[in-house]
Amino acid sequence: MSAQFDVVVFGATSFVGQILSRYLFERHGASGGELTWAMAGRSRSKLERVRGELGPGAADIPLILANADDETALTTLCSQTRVVISTVGPYALYGSELVRICAESGTDYCDLTGEVQWIRRMIDAHEDAAKQSGARIVHCCGFDSVPSDLGLHFFQQQARERFGTSISRVKMRVKAARGGFSGGTVASLLNVVQEAKRDPALRKQLANPHLLCPPELQKGPRQPNVSFAEYDPDARSWLAPFVMAAINTRVVHRSNAIAGFPYGDDFVYDEAMMTGISSKGRLAAISVALGMAGFMTASVIPPTRWLLQRFVVPKPGEGPTPAEQEAGFFDVRFFGHGPGTDELLVTKVTGDRDPGYGSTGKMLGEAGACLALDVPKDAPGGFWTPATLLGDAFMQRLQTHAGLRFEVVEG
Repeated sequence: MSAQFDVVVFGATSFVGQILSRYLFERHGASGGELTWAMAGRSRSKLERVRGELGPGAADIPLILANADDETALTTLCSQTRVVISTVGPYALYGSELVRICAESGTDYCDLTGEVQWIRRMIDAHEDAAKQSGARIVHCCGFDSVPSDLGLHFFQQQARERFGTSISRVKMRVKAARGGFSGGTVASLLNVVQEAKRDPALRKQLANPHLLCPPELQKGPRQPNVSFAEYDPDARSWLAPFVMAAINTRVVHRSNAIAGFPYGDDFVYDEAMMTGISSKGRLAAISVALGMAGFMTASVIPPTRWLLQRFVVPKPGEGPTPAEQEAGFFDVRFFGHGPGTDELLVTKVTGDRDPGYGSTGKMLGEAGACLALDVPKDAPGGFWTPATLLGDAFMQRLQTHAGLRFEVVEG
């Protein structure tokens, strides 16, 4: 029996779910456009409120009731759609049952998780089922890790055009970004910290840059990690640690591994934030590094963790205002030298909204559309990455519809 919908947004009343639903409504209307879609969540009244705020014509968007731990409701949901887009996090707490059902039922799935430990568990538990059923599971379809994964995909395309081969040492640097955190993102981060605090084996896993690669392919040279202030002559800037490097680098290495090492089996990659060339840049880098270390320390200790949650960080359901999302942006750069030459290739990925929410909502919407409409029907099931399954078709969608640009800066 054919599915009723191309896409169902599960968690449509969450902070990102609302942004995503608005984006899909503005792009595709309530029905009859390029994409047929529905909104799902556990509360009809909240779903109706969110739908009512979308504008005239939105009343025709179908609503589906399902809770994250209700196997029967989730199975029914999956039977009605080709693709599920999930915004229900922390995924380690609320996302596992849906991934299992998608993998077993052959339903394609994407999300915006950055919870690397949970992704590893899902791959271990459900990849065999997904391969058997044909379900294509694609995690990390938001700011973590689309600009990194597709940005590197684009960078290596340019490298092959210029040098006839990929570049084995690439650096990603966040040149500029403006945006805020939502309560859901903070809750996911704090949950990872708590899991690692309880489990020494997990702490060791999280330090592995090849954690998401298939076990037999968890190999390669030692990977750099910017953990304090340092200077990068290629970027001509001081660097500070980048909080999302811990997930982005793992996704990039998985892409390289499951694609057969097109970037080389000696591939080296790291990410950091640019803070400027002067002494002010150095001081800014030190401040960022110390601030990140302080936040992580405070999140581990119960009294300071409570203070953070009570007075500092946003609560679940809170996040940047629409005006703040509109004013946000990001600009990330990729640097690498051609093999056997000093010639520097620099590319960039930019976005026209705040990275974590306004832009992520658009990325996630186009990832779901790409899964439903562009990926060949005979593409194998399993756990993919944005670059390895969605690739050029996704990149084209992002540039045409979602305000992203992939460009060569130098080289």
